Amino acid sequence: MESVRKGLRSEQITKDTYERLVCAECGENLDTRDNPEGLGKIRRCPECGREWQQVG
Repeated sequence: MESVRKGLRSEQITKDTYERLVCAECGENLDTRDNPEGLGKIRRCPECGREWQQVG
């Protein structure tokens, strides 16, 4: 699982007009849930199921 920052740099994730994170492949807004294994949150695309870790 990559970080959100790496996803933004590699253009797997984009931001919409309101600065929400969007999966570049599907065009869906990313869902957020707490990371049960540690710090931060998990951002997940509901369409394709890919996940990114957000710290902070």
